[in-house]
Amino acid sequence: MKIVFATNNEHKLKEIRQLLENKHEIISLAEIGCHDDIPEDHDTLQDNALQKARYIKEHFGYDCFADDTGLEIEALNNRPGVYSARYAGPAKDSRKNMEKILTEMQGIAKRKACFRTVIALILNGEEHLFEGRADGEILTEQHGNAGFGYDPIFRPEGYAESFAEMSAEEKNKISHRGKATQKLAAFLKTITSETV
Repeated sequence: MKIVFATNNEHKLKEIRQLLENKHEIISLAEIGCHDDIPEDHDTLQDNALQKARYIKEHFGYDCFADDTGLEIEALNNRPGVYSARYAGPAKDSRKNMEKILTEMQGIAKRKACFRTVIALILNGEEHLFEGRADGEILTEQHGNAGFGYDPIFRPEGYAESFAEMSAEEKNKISHRGKATQKLAAFLKTITSETV
């Protein structure tokens, strides 16, 4: 099955392809010739994911899925949330985003946080939503070089390492995107088995 993943983020693309174990052909926006700056101007992850998926379906005609992910930090009233990618400005600079969080969290003892991912799938004219969540805490400094985004400052519950210190396989089993994608993969499996 050929499905467009509405992203040009190479890290996300690689992670999703690993998670779906190459059972489906996942195509990036670049591969369908989409270089548009797709709007995501809603207040919820769900609405942003749907907005992106609908844009691709409407403008390019492909079945597709899109995700939106947010880091929600309890002490910061669940910020940065939907603004996670551009928290320190429109450049979407991960290093600056992390620095801003670490500065805002200085001296705060309660560091509980969670990552949430919502995937919106448009397939055969129907919309489906899949959500994954990873609970954990914000570290006081960066640890590890793997992963991307806020991974070096997020330690998942029950683990001694940050996401950025884990192997891709280990992270994918427990991450927010991993859990949402597992739900997506399970759903796609039912579709393909029905059409065989």
